[in-house]
Amino acid sequence: MIKNKILYNSFTDWKLNIVKSKGDYIWDDNGNKYIDFTSAWNVTNLGHNHPEITEAIIKQAKKSCYVAGWNADPIQNKYADLLTQALPKELNVCVRATGGTEANEEAIKTARAFTGRQKIIGFKNTYHGQSYATISLGKSPESEVGKAIGPLLDKFVLIDFPSVKASETINQSSILKNFKKKLEIVLKNNDVAAIVCEVGIITGWGSTLIAPEGFLTLVRNLTKKYQTLLILDEVGTGFSRCGKLFGMELEKIVPDIVTFAKGISNGAAAIGAMVTTEEIGEKTYATSNIYSTFGWNPVACAASIKTLEIHKRNRVWEKAKKDGEYILSALKKDLKNNPIIDDINGIGMEIGVRLKNDAKLKMNELIEKARRKGLHLCYADNFNFQLMPSLTIKRDILNKGLEIFIEIVNSIAKKI
Repeated sequence: MIKNKILYNSFTDWKLNIVKSKGDYIWDDNGNKYIDFTSAWNVTNLGHNHPEITEAIIKQAKKSCYVAGWNADPIQNKYADLLTQALPKELNVCVRATGGTEANEEAIKTARAFTGRQKIIGFKNTYHGQSYATISLGKSPESEVGKAIGPLLDKFVLIDFPSVKASETINQSSILKNFKKKLEIVLKNNDVAAIVCEVGIITGWGSTLIAPEGFLTLVRNLTKKYQTLLILDEVGTGFSRCGKLFGMELEKIVPDIVTFAKGISNGAAAIGAMVTTEEIGEKTYATSNIYSTFGWNPVACAASIKTLEIHKRNRVWEKAKKDGEYILSALKKDLKNNPIIDDINGIGMEIGVRLKNDAKLKMNELIEKARRKGLHLCYADNFNFQLMPSLTIKRDILNKGLEIFIEIVNSIAKKI
């Protein structure tokens, strides 16, 4: 739909005109104030308009705002050092990007250049970006998107994500075992360049599906066995969202390539990163076409340096883990008898509340009800609320948001 000469897609039609944001609140052009339970989809993890990050941007803008891609501003070198120091020692080479789509494109090209193979494994109904390659990673040619904009790219093999409900602890080992068999069938021909996945939770398309514990370790072991690269998409899971500084720490694995964006600058500037090993970087840089015109502009680097500093200084991931457990406990307690709830799950402060498929509810109408009560939610999945408050949210604000959310969900159930 076209509004104010801007074309919006189907799930942004009822969003607001935001004229101000600060901390855990946003304000629309009518002066209405909302608690933000989206963090702009895992972008403003430290809250909106963090004053330290704003100050860093202003300081850098007075020095330099752009440097050509064949050169480097010292602040780019500084950020590369700081980012790699925060990662496992094997991941010591950065590639500049403007966001998650570009970073994942760089990762796919690098994997093919390094292995000499073409096939890329992705998971059905996942999200890794807006380019043809990244859409092909999560959408099949037979999907609505695939039919509309196809043909999608070939050599992308989509497999089922081994999701498990929070209550299905007994079946987790068998689900993981079956997944291993299916994945090994695809890998055993030794023609797969890479598998692209998140850290055990799907943050894109609003599903928040969660894999059994051990998923990431299994994928890492199998990719090593068949000389396939593991590309870990940490665009949504990085920067303390999952209760660790980076999601790869949950099962202590080291991917061959990792990508970052979204929370990397706390939304203050457009930036993304692909990080890999020295061996992979040296072998591929001449042929993988990794140039980015606006990747890592100095202002974005200043914002990202300060963002990383705050996460590490304040150990934000510890609060995220604690608050995530608190949110899950509150939701399970107050929604336990709700007949329309199918599952409540999450990792850290990436929380999903899934409704039963036969609930016959319109998600946009529920989000509109929340908005009228002062709570801002987002939409992508017709049956799943994806709750992503800032990781620094104060407990009284968190409680107020949860109160509104629980009241709405419980009130809906009474009408069915």
